[in-house]
Amino acid sequence: MQEEQQPEAAADPMSSSDAPEDGPKETSSVSQNISDADAFKILLEMKLKKRQKKPALPSTVTELDTEDGSKVYVVGTAHFSDSSKKDVVKTIQEVQPDVVVVELCQYRVSMLKMDEKTLLKEAKEINLEKLQQAIKQNGVMSGLMQMLLLKVSAHITEQLGMAPGGEFREAFKEASKVPFCKFHLGDRPIPVTFKRAIAALSFWQKVKLGWGLCFLSDPISKDDVEKCKQKDLLEQMMAEMIGEFPDLHRTIVSERDIYLTYMLKQAAKQIELPRASENEPRRYIPAVVVGVVGMGHVPGIEKNWNSDLKIQEIMSVPPPSTSSKIFKFVLKATVFGLLGYGCYRIGHRTVQFVLSMPAAQSYLQRLTEVPQH
Repeated sequence: MQEEQQPEAAADPMSSSDAPEDGPKETSSVSQNISDADAFKILLEMKLKKRQKKPALPSTVTELDTEDGSKVYVVGTAHFSDSSKKDVVKTIQEVQPDVVVVELCQYRVSMLKMDEKTLLKEAKEINLEKLQQAIKQNGVMSGLMQMLLLKVSAHITEQLGMAPGGEFREAFKEASKVPFCKFHLGDRPIPVTFKRAIAALSFWQKVKLGWGLCFLSDPISKDDVEKCKQKDLLEQMMAEMIGEFPDLHRTIVSERDIYLTYMLKQAAKQIELPRASENEPRRYIPAVVVGVVGMGHVPGIEKNWNSDLKIQEIMSVPPPSTSSKIFKFVLKATVFGLLGYGCYRIGHRTVQFVLSMPAAQSYLQRLTEVPQH
């Protein structure tokens, strides 16, 4: 998979819309005489001067190097932590990166531009419409799994009064302030993850996992979140539930570690400097990248960093198993059976109610008297 195929969530932060409409004529005439290459060099020099050679980074940041000299700063975060937001802001301000990569995919990118109040409301509301959309998008089993995981997230949201993904929104805002900083989505698409996770479980494992997710109700405090800073709270809760299912842990955690590592390495490729003409030789400089991921993924990224990664295998979706087909059939039969029984009961009670009304009894009595006359 090539880097160009990955979606970007932010436009060039140095767009013309940020520039003032009116200004001195001298500035306008000077800017017309500066080529794009010269303008790029000036802004790049300003950025490099602002970039700290020995940045003062939070303890949650892991520094990784590539063979061509590029640097990657991985910020390990807790998804419901105010402290993590501050760590992300400080890291981006200190290193002035060329690329910011976050643990999101195109299916969750909407949370970047939604305000905290709206996100808090959305996270708490899990209704039939969302369930139908999840099933339509991912299939019956994967859709149900997604809704159960959303229930876990909603439980934490309700306990803390804090919407998830605050560190990603801060990364998005700070990246827009850095000249020529790109914003990449670095996580594997949710449908692929859920479909591979479902395929890895047997029928009874799916039932057992679903039962555990349905009855999650342990209280959580903000202090618990900060105590879990060294291991993301949401991922720790999931790890406790899926610990007895090694295949599920592999698809939800280990495979995504590989995917995130691959995307970080792709983002860390050297940057080509602009040329005044085609005859001028190409010149490259090492890139600086900031990755924002859950703390639970940091050890896996470090482990895979020096490996030759190929993600084709972990991007494939296996065909549905026999147990999945049986479960899907049983689920549909149960739903239609309950609907039919409900309609029968409602109809039966309605008829009884109508017949018990005095007006209906009087009308029926008249009908029985007509043949006698």
